Amino acid sequence: MPGTFTKPFAERLNGLCQVTVKEAEDGEPLRAGTVYIAPGGIHLRYRTRGSQAYAELNPEPASSLHRPSVDVLFLSVAELWSRPVLAMILTGMGSDGAKGLEALKAKGALTLSEAEESCVVYGMPKAAFERGCVDQVAPLPQMAGIVRKHFGI
Repeated sequence: MPGTFTKPFAERLNGLCQVTVKEAEDGEPLRAGTVYIAPGGIHLRYRTRGSQAYAELNPEPASSLHRPSVDVLFLSVAELWSRPVLAMILTGMGSDGAKGLEALKAKGALTLSEAEESCVVYGMPKAAFERGCVDQVAPLPQMAGIVRKHFGI
């Protein structure tokens, strides 16, 4: 996602959603009930200091085909997570995210992917499904209900 897109995208979603949506800031403590959008052109990683989780923004690995990369984010969560995780792959080109989703599933995360019929581009969900690391497939309109049910909200 280009840098000029992500902040207005986060602001628009924030106006539409019942949870807070914002562009992530480097070193920012992560809070429950907030959705963090990676800024364009830089990777977002999950990090911890003691019991506090925070966002880390870093351009490395520069060799990554996508920046921000879903794989970079998911692999950082798989490396450090200590609580139940629900991860999902939505519409998108290529296979970014499939490797990270596979690592999360191997650690016990619940994994979801968007169904082909609701995807604009079925590349990323298809790649994850073909890797065998998807627990549940659902069309986009059902995703919020699945998340609410999973977290009891």
